[in-house]
Amino acid sequence: MKDRIGFIGLGTMGKAMARNLIKAGYSVTVHSRSRGPVDELAADGAAVASSSAEAAASSDVVITMLPDSPDVELVVMGPAGVLEGARTGSVVVDMSTISPEVARSIYAAAREKGVSFLDAPVTGGETGAIGAALSIMVGGDRDAFERCLPVLKAMGKNVVYMGPSGNGQSTKLCNQVICALNILAVSEGLTLAARAGLDLESALSAVSGGSAGSWMLSNLGPKMIARDWRPGFKVSLQIKDLRLVMESAEELDLPLPGTALVRELLRSVEAHGRGSDGTQALVTAIELLAGMDKAGYSN
Repeated sequence: MKDRIGFIGLGTMGKAMARNLIKAGYSVTVHSRSRGPVDELAADGAAVASSSAEAAASSDVVITMLPDSPDVELVVMGPAGVLEGARTGSVVVDMSTISPEVARSIYAAAREKGVSFLDAPVTGGETGAIGAALSIMVGGDRDAFERCLPVLKAMGKNVVYMGPSGNGQSTKLCNQVICALNILAVSEGLTLAARAGLDLESALSAVSGGSAGSWMLSNLGPKMIARDWRPGFKVSLQIKDLRLVMESAEELDLPLPGTALVRELLRSVEAHGRGSDGTQALVTAIELLAGMDKAGYSN
């Protein structure tokens, strides 16, 4: 018999992930602050819980997908939270991007309740969430990972066990460093192409087929050219992730100068009221520095 799933947090990513679990034949109970996605998933066959504790009480595996560390702490360990309702022997899987240290503290609190905890952040954006093609990096006890592997494979195509609690989150922070710097590279390359008077679509086609090719170039490059700022992943959330990166780097006494630069550039985008835009809006910061906004390139 398949595990019963509780799913808490139905934002851009979470709604698609929960829907894929329903499609895979799991019994899913959902809870979220926003009523709209709850109603959508209820129409797809999900049960609805009035609190995180209620969702946990009827579930074998509880998944959380939330914005930041304090949100996860509150939902899992707070009043009417997951641990209040979770049964002994159940597993909590947090798929948010949070601090590795917070993940370890939740692991310890869950263990005291007889509940397993996995930190299992994802990468792949909205497209990967919709297509059940996410990459999932998992920290926690190996036996809990093996138990939840079929559930995770219903949402992702690349599921990797990374070791003890917190290691999934640390791996995700490494991913965000690489992603953020890649977005900056795409932004600068396309801005150079625009200033040089090149046809941008032709330039994108030319460089995508060679050693400069990347996921960011292929997926965000066309959006930059089309001035399509709809988010697959929001600027504000990328800033949050890079804050976590820099906090971790500080603890490890590790300089990350490129990451620090991208974070500040993204903060400038947010300061212009674009925190809810997709991360491809980073290109507008480069255009602004070049004065190209005055020439009509940036809007």
